[in-house]
Amino acid sequence: MPRTISRDTISLALTGSGGTGMLTAGDLLLRAVARNGLYGLLTRSVGPQIRGGESAALLRIAHYPLETHDDTFHVLFAADWKNFDRFVGEIHLDEDVLVIMDEAARDVPAVVEETSGEVFRLPLHATAKETGGRVNMVGVGFLGRLLGMGKEELADIIRWFFSRKKRDRFIEPSIAAMEAGFDLAAPHVEKGALLAAPSATERAAAKNRWLISGNQAVATGFLQAGGRFAAGYPITPATDMLEWLGPRLPKFGGVLVQAEDELAAINMVLGASYGGLPAMTATSGPGLSLMVEGIGLAVAAEIPALIVDVQRIGPSTGIPTKSEQGDLMLAINAAHGDAPHLVLAPDCVTDCIRTTAWALHLAERLQCPAIVLSDQKLGQMHSIIDAIEMPPWKAGRKVQERCEGDYARYSLTDDGVSPMALPGTPGCMHTIDGLEHDEHALPSSRVEDHAAQLEKRRQKLFLMEDWPDEDMTHWADVQGGGEVAVLTWGSAAGPAREAVRMAAEEGLHVKHISMRLLFPPQRKRLSKLLDGVKRLIVVEQTHSGQFLHYLKSWFDLPEVVISCRRPGPRPITPRQVLRALREACRITGKEIERVCQ
Repeated sequence: MPRTISRDTISLALTGSGGTGMLTAGDLLLRAVARNGLYGLLTRSVGPQIRGGESAALLRIAHYPLETHDDTFHVLFAADWKNFDRFVGEIHLDEDVLVIMDEAARDVPAVVEETSGEVFRLPLHATAKETGGRVNMVGVGFLGRLLGMGKEELADIIRWFFSRKKRDRFIEPSIAAMEAGFDLAAPHVEKGALLAAPSATERAAAKNRWLISGNQAVATGFLQAGGRFAAGYPITPATDMLEWLGPRLPKFGGVLVQAEDELAAINMVLGASYGGLPAMTATSGPGLSLMVEGIGLAVAAEIPALIVDVQRIGPSTGIPTKSEQGDLMLAINAAHGDAPHLVLAPDCVTDCIRTTAWALHLAERLQCPAIVLSDQKLGQMHSIIDAIEMPPWKAGRKVQERCEGDYARYSLTDDGVSPMALPGTPGCMHTIDGLEHDEHALPSSRVEDHAAQLEKRRQKLFLMEDWPDEDMTHWADVQGGGEVAVLTWGSAAGPAREAVRMAAEEGLHVKHISMRLLFPPQRKRLSKLLDGVKRLIVVEQTHSGQFLHYLKSWFDLPEVVISCRRPGPRPITPRQVLRALREACRITGKEIERVCQ
């Protein structure tokens, strides 16, 4: 039995070829963790193949809330070694890793053969065959016992899981395989479980926790803010958001439509919104590229719309199942011509609810499209979180109830937002299209009309810099303080937050700023937050440093800037950021910009 890696957190990787059920095993273990009152998160790494290929369930468990994986994995459960080499860059094994593998396995990777940790060679597949179950359920029993879970609670979760899927015939053989795996672990738990047992208080708190994915959280925020129409075309990794919305929208009086393609989806959203329904679509990078023309129409016609981009690796088809933050510049510049629109990004699973609700509120308030940037890591991460109060923001737009005389749909107002008449409003007939227009929505090529409408569309967004602070409390999350700051957006915030906590334990005082509103830029607000900061670390999951380039184009940055970045699928980790923090704290005087990968 290996030494106890940690008494309060542990990371496990369950790997195998496609079809071995490792993702299901990870899901069941996470649900068991939730019932025990612990925190946990689960991400998945799979190949782009429709069937087969590689798969890995990456699980972290702790006695405290989690937003990111650790730098290393302490336990590796391998159903087989097929295509394991494709994970080497993503799954970094701890020096004392515990490896659990089949005793008959061949072609064991060198990284495993050379490990200084313990290797358990066990009859995993033979045990599964004897019970009529599958090797993933043997793994659930074995790992569940190592983690201190009970046989009956694991059996209850298996019953619930397969009953929900109406696959009752799998229940008994799966429980039999789990119990056999549980018994198989008996000789290996003499020194105790790998993780400290939850207290009675923690177990009692389990009923106040949610198990939710980032995609589900985005959909929840949309519903809670008043969203009532969604249209989309299936695309990895956004599809499960639409699947989750499908049976739930009708319960709120809404509708979901599967469109024939992304072009149809964005235009359906604009039509529903023009008719008065707060509306959204969900897509990924390739789909967002196809929606660009529709986004430009939404800007010109001043129609609210919510577009959620669950980013994946590009360009082109790229790696559909892996995460990156490479759509930032596309999102900010997503239309030809001068087409200002909102761009926001949630920075954790919990925040997916809040930021999406705020984005829909802002889109409706400002009558413009809002792009919300999630990514595969965040969107498909399943996380155990504390229950939260639903955010206060609701969809609501300035509406023209009745018209006397000529209706000026695009009247020039002080705040840049004109009252919007819904179709059928008495006396308010007008034409909407993508042509430039005058205040009365009549097509115009006059210099003065184009200049006035350009400024109107720009002004209503850029006036956000002067909104009262109580209306802008959500634009960024700020923690800590000092002369060194870490600046992040999106899923990069999780590793940075953990790194800042680790730095504090070393006596390093660091400020962390996670930006949620990326466009329009909040120059005054960020300048205030950076006052007194002499060294800045910009953390992002890109190859070219898109976030840093964006910051340099709009903001005055400190003299010393360290770009802490790497492309996917290799994740940003807390200790990668911590190394950059240590380096920043050692720098004195002026330094040229540097890259820390």
